[in-house]
Amino acid sequence: MKTIGLIGGMSWESTAEYYRIMNETANERCGGLHSASCILYSFDFEEIASRQRDGDWEMLTSMMTDAARRLENAGADVVLICTNTMHLMADEVQDAIEIPLLHIVDVTGKAVADKGLSKVGLLGTRFTMEEDFYTGRLRDKYGLEVLIPPEDDRQAVHDIIFDELCSGIVKPESKETFARIMDDLHAVGAEGIILGCTEIPLLVSQEDAVCPLFDTTEIHARAAVDFALE
Repeated sequence: MKTIGLIGGMSWESTAEYYRIMNETANERCGGLHSASCILYSFDFEEIASRQRDGDWEMLTSMMTDAARRLENAGADVVLICTNTMHLMADEVQDAIEIPLLHIVDVTGKAVADKGLSKVGLLGTRFTMEEDFYTGRLRDKYGLEVLIPPEDDRQAVHDIIFDELCSGIVKPESKETFARIMDDLHAVGAEGIILGCTEIPLLVSQEDAVCPLFDTTEIHARAAVDFALE
């Protein structure tokens, strides 16, 4: 089994889900007492979030590339950035290391394409929903049309992620807000919804939506185990 390197702590709530899903998947695949071989570099998320708010993406890129190099030097065979937003600098991270970076948009795009869908809604931080690094990659590599919520709903999703989910707070009213936004996206043509923030599955699941949901945390974590067992 290859060793998976995780850049986590963004937030630790979702990184814990990565660890759980990877180990459960490895055990499902291999049986016995098998679990995933992994190395974790976990950030203090307050430092990351404050630099995101300030728009200091240059320093954030430096921090991500440094973490990836540390994982490579520690013996990782593949690197995962355990957050959607920080894939904004995924290309720079890949250029900084010799081992592969398993890109969350690629494994998600493939999962959507495998379902035969062509138009999907996207929920995530404002950075993920509004910047081209995510929607553009889905469009250019997988031919997907990506729908995002209107301005007020984008802000509501962003605030729930940072103010609640990153701290492990799950509110029924926030669940209702997400369900309504997902229904609205479906009503304007979304054939499925990408949960494009690794904390969102802490709040909503397939039973909360009328169309297929694509849980990027689970998709990414399971793809890492697939890679490790190739």
